[in-house]
Amino acid sequence: MARHVFLTGPPGVGKTTLIQKASEVLQSSGMPVDGFYTQEVRQGGRRIGFDVVTLSGARGPLSRVGSQPPPGKPECRVGQYVVDLASFEQLALPVLRNAGPSRNPGHSVCVIDEIGKMELFSQPFIQAVRQTLSTPGTVVLGTIPVPKGKPLALVEEIRNRHDVKVFSVSEPALVHPCPGIPSLPLPPSSSAFCQWRSQCGV
Repeated sequence: MARHVFLTGPPGVGKTTLIQKASEVLQSSGMPVDGFYTQEVRQGGRRIGFDVVTLSGARGPLSRVGSQPPPGKPECRVGQYVVDLASFEQLALPVLRNAGPSRNPGHSVCVIDEIGKMELFSQPFIQAVRQTLSTPGTVVLGTIPVPKGKPLALVEEIRNRHDVKVFSVSEPALVHPCPGIPSLPLPPSSSAFCQWRSQCGV
């Protein structure tokens, strides 16, 4: 049976919003939850990049338009965005490495939003994601991009894991999937989310 839950869908459909709301519900039920999500950064109505934000409130740049990598470092670019690899790793890696029952006895949830092109410039991040997915007692709630162009090796690996359930989010819809969860924009097959909560004992 699937243990981990991943959302996929086009940009702007509400994957991060759903992740945030699900995290709040799990935390309010007493489930240990840690991890990070990515958030747009806008200036004058224009998107200038993305930040990585941990669930404990730490924030740092993931990418910016037109920025330059530190001297001596290779440029990691996705379209117009230059990835700040050092900033991303400084925030994301400790969260992933601390996930698991060794710190939180019993089940715990690790939020990973997202596993995309920008994040996958980091080899330590790739290794940490694999380790987290294989850690007994840890449930991953994450997001992955819609397949487009050249496949991303780790994303395809995640899609093909027997312990992963992937939901495709095409458009937000207010539903009441489970008792105790307020209206959330969940995928149509939201009953699987209930089964996942049941597995976690929530």
